[in-house]
Amino acid sequence: MATTRKRAGVANVSTSATKATILICDDDPNARGMLSQLLTEEGYVTEEAATGAIALEKTAQRDTRPDLILLDIRMPDQNGIEIMQRLLEQGVDAPVILMTGFTTASLAIKAMQMGAADYLTKPFSDLDEVLISIDRVLSYERLKRQVEERSTPTVKVDASERIVGSSPEMVDIFKLIGRVARTPATVLVTGETGTGKELMAEAIHNASERRAGPLVKVNCAALPETLLESELFGHEKGSFTGALTQHKGRFEAAHKGTIFLDEVGEMTLGTQKKLLRVLQEREFERVGGTAPVKVDVRVLAATNRNLRDEVMAGRFREDLFFRLNVISVHMPPLRNRKEDIPALVNHFLDKHRYSPASQPARISEEAMDKLMMYDWPGNVRELENIIQRAVVLGRGDVITPDQIVFHNELNRYVLDVEQKVRLRTPLDEMLHDVMRQAVLTALRLNDQNHAKAADQLGLSLEAFASYLKEIGA
Repeated sequence: MATTRKRAGVANVSTSATKATILICDDDPNARGMLSQLLTEEGYVTEEAATGAIALEKTAQRDTRPDLILLDIRMPDQNGIEIMQRLLEQGVDAPVILMTGFTTASLAIKAMQMGAADYLTKPFSDLDEVLISIDRVLSYERLKRQVEERSTPTVKVDASERIVGSSPEMVDIFKLIGRVARTPATVLVTGETGTGKELMAEAIHNASERRAGPLVKVNCAALPETLLESELFGHEKGSFTGALTQHKGRFEAAHKGTIFLDEVGEMTLGTQKKLLRVLQEREFERVGGTAPVKVDVRVLAATNRNLRDEVMAGRFREDLFFRLNVISVHMPPLRNRKEDIPALVNHFLDKHRYSPASQPARISEEAMDKLMMYDWPGNVRELENIIQRAVVLGRGDVITPDQIVFHNELNRYVLDVEQKVRLRTPLDEMLHDVMRQAVLTALRLNDQNHAKAADQLGLSLEAFASYLKEIGA
């Protein structure tokens, strides 16, 4: 194994890591010897195994298990994937870094599915990369233990309790639901996209006298006017091309129950007029019909628009607004109730487990701090999506800050300063990387217009041209 070490001493192994025991599993004695010498110099305790059987024997007893296993994918008696499977069966929770002289997409995917902490390709062109991988994995294991020590038992919440929050704003909303749910009053739920308006409608229905009846949901923004009217009120056979049979609408389907009109502000004035009649008289005609249809339905509506402004602009009927706005519930944006974020995070960690048999993932303090600092333009829905993504990236284990990726960061250039410093990368080289990305980004944002890109970066056109030359663009 022809391997060189570019820079000495970059792993910077901490005092707690120097006592870590690493089991080196490789059938090549030269490779084992080289790795053992390298790790011993860095303060680690090493053990060696030339076969899978020896590796499994050394990990069989809990009190003698290593802190980390370096495992070659090609062992003489069984391959690394099979050994990992046996380790799992034995309940060995030591992290495994797989080493391989060949790599394929399927092999890498299988290794990560089996729970490998990292995946290194041999021969190692730079031994510092091996040390950095080991240090990163062991640091993560220490973080896991710290989180476990701080963790309190998970409080099991009834599955129906899907609205989470203890902030004053949410407590007031819960009280309001308790007062209005058992009444027949129409309720208008307002708030930004993603604040949980649909969940609020479900909570009102489930707490009402109509909970045994249907809850029918209609997204008014998803259908054009002609289809929306037919969906709401139904149509008679032959009322329009394609109406081959009589169709009962959502209002009839919601008889003795509740209908939830989401994004009601998107309705056209014509449909608004028919909805007003239902609210006033509890009857309507199907499209193409003349006979009135009577229904016993409670109406809940939601919108992310300011309907008062829509009335002033002539886009929403004032009489309909007053009919809908009997009881108003405003869902606050998440940025105004950040104290609810920890409880929401725990709720979503329980909801989005890595697998059905997995325990809920946990979250580090640093990752939680990152969530608390964000403004949440997408509100609770965005938080749920980010937590679900983090659980997948963290494979259901401890969620760290680097696994919390906000949507506006997905296309950002990220400079791993810590790794660059560990690798003794010169400061000029790091600054050159940042400068290159800044110049290329400015060009992309301004459709390759040099003058606009230079102005955006606060540079003269001559200075911008000099930077372009410097980065070779």
